[in-house]
Amino acid sequence: MTQILITGANGFIGSILSKRLEEADKFIINRFDINDGDIASYDFSGYNVQHVCHLAARTFVPQSTKEPYEFYKVNLLGTINMLEYCRKHDASMTFISTYMYGTPLYLPIDENHPRKAHSVYNHTKFLAEEACAFYHEHFDVSVTILRLFNVYGAGQSGDFLVPSIIHQALSGNRIEVMDLTPRRDFVYIDDVVDAICLTIMNEGFNIYNVGSGVSFTVQDAIDNVCSAIGETIQVIEKKQPRKNEVFNVVADISKIKSELDWSPSITFSEGIRRTVVATRKEMAK
Repeated sequence: MTQILITGANGFIGSILSKRLEEADKFIINRFDINDGDIASYDFSGYNVQHVCHLAARTFVPQSTKEPYEFYKVNLLGTINMLEYCRKHDASMTFISTYMYGTPLYLPIDENHPRKAHSVYNHTKFLAEEACAFYHEHFDVSVTILRLFNVYGAGQSGDFLVPSIIHQALSGNRIEVMDLTPRRDFVYIDDVVDAICLTIMNEGFNIYNVGSGVSFTVQDAIDNVCSAIGETIQVIEKKQPRKNEVFNVVADISKIKSELDWSPSITFSEGIRRTVVATRKEMAK
């Protein structure tokens, strides 16, 4: 069976991916997480895997401004460390990237849209993508880059929008947000894991957007949460847009549909419902 290494294996996406691949009963799963060591300097030479799903990263954008060095170390040097493993052991890699396009010049946004890093976090991913391209061009390492748009689902950190709204709705009588107007392309965690699975053992160098192809406002997210809960909840908008806010994002997912036969199967309303149900159960423990 194919041996796979999942970095960030205990994280939001990594934990679900690990379970999915185990259930497939076609792979031997090797896990690496923050408790196992520093991804930027860890010696992986003792592993014997044919594919790396590289998810390990620092991801909370506001924190990247406060701790830029740590973000560059984990997100850039950690990726280079994994590319070095792939170079030395003839392994392929799936690299989990992020929204890379800044304020879009056009919608929907395809993979050829100019990239623009608008935070330290985005810049670390930008440079990591460059390293992936370099290792493919100069060392023939096969890499598939997945640029994830706004992933959500049960188990995500409460720092992110959807879980923040759900936790507020389930634990109080009001929901506070900074701004109701930004639109985002939300994609459910199970669909993201489906996309990752399709990249395992891919050859060559590929980049794909992973989104829904539809955008929803913060108000839409709140309305869907309230509908799933079955209550009308007071909403307080602080009217404080984030610095360098991007006000509308829509992914062009035609490339991944065409080349990998992937498209999202979970609607936003259904994904929110599933997330509310799972979060309610977790909060009741």
